[in-house]
Amino acid sequence: MGSIDVRPLEADLPFGARITGVTRETIADESTRQQIRDVFEDRGVIVFEDVEQTGQFQSMLSKVIGPLKDHPVKTVARVDKGDDDMLGVISISTNPNSGIVEIDGKQLVTWQPWHFDHAYNDELNRAGLLRSEAIAPEDGLTGFADGIQMYRDFNPELLAELEDKICIYTLDLRHSQQRYGLPKNFKVIRPNRPGDKLDDMAAIFPRSLHPAIWTRDDGQKVYHMHAYGARAFVGMENAAGEALAQAAIDEMNRVMKPYYHRWKPTDMVLWDNWRVLHKACGCDPSYNRIMHRTTIKGDYGLGAFETPPVHEIATAVRM
Repeated sequence: MGSIDVRPLEADLPFGARITGVTRETIADESTRQQIRDVFEDRGVIVFEDVEQTGQFQSMLSKVIGPLKDHPVKTVARVDKGDDDMLGVISISTNPNSGIVEIDGKQLVTWQPWHFDHAYNDELNRAGLLRSEAIAPEDGLTGFADGIQMYRDFNPELLAELEDKICIYTLDLRHSQQRYGLPKNFKVIRPNRPGDKLDDMAAIFPRSLHPAIWTRDDGQKVYHMHAYGARAFVGMENAAGEALAQAAIDEMNRVMKPYYHRWKPTDMVLWDNWRVLHKACGCDPSYNRIMHRTTIKGDYGLGAFETPPVHEIATAVRM
C-alpha cells in the first residue's frame, strides 16, 4: 500500500487541498479512501495531481466520495453511452454550435457564471470530479469559491436579511434571461445551446427552491446563493426581492477569495457542490476544449420543487 501526500491548495486560501500519490492501488485501501473523504469534507476542493487520465479511473475516484448518478437534464452530452460504470459522466466541449459571449470586448465559448450544479433541481448532487480531455492553449480556467469563507466575510446586516430566505431557480439558463450576476460590458454574440430542447424543457420544468444560507452538520454556515437562473426569493418576487438578490450577488463578488485552476493534462479536480461555487471562465472560440465531469450522488435535504413535476421531461430530474 502506498501513501498519499496532502498539502494546501494555496498558502493564502482558507479552503482547498492538493493531493498526490493517488492510484488504483492507494484508493483500494479503505484508510486512504477515508483520508480523502476527510480532506474533502474539511477543505471543499481537492486538486488531484499526476493521476491516471482515463474515464474508468475518474469514475473509480469519484466513487470514493459516493455513487454516481445520472445527470438530470437529458439534452446534456453524455460520455457514459449506457455504461453503468460511467453513469452521469457528461462532456463539456467547444463545438461549431457553442454559444459565444463577449466580455470587455473579448469573445469566449463555454463561459458560465458562478453557480452550484443542479440548482434547478430539488436534489443537489454531492460533488463533481472534473478532468480535461483537451486543454485550451490559453484561458479555459475553472474558478472555485468557498461558501464558508464568503459567509464569514459577508456584511452582517445583509446576512441577517438572507438568513431565512429561500431562493427560486429555474432551468432557463440562457444568458439573455439572467437577471443578476452578468459582468459589465457583457453581451451575447451567439446564444448558448442553439437547436437543443432546453428552452422547451425550461418552459415546463417546475422552479426549484434552495436556501440562500444553510448550516452544515459541523455547525459551519454556508453562503450558497448564486445568480445563474435565480428569480429572487419565495414571497419576494418584487422590486424589493430583486434588490436584495442583486445586493447579495454584489456582496458575494466583493468578499469571495476564489481559486482559478489552470489545467494540466494530469489533473482532476473534485469539489463539494453543497459548499463551493464554481465558474467556467471560457476560452477563445477557435480553441478546442473538452472536459469530462462526473455527477456524484447525494443530497443535503433542503431543496424542493415549487410545484410537483407533472410532465415526463420534468420527472426525469428525479433520476
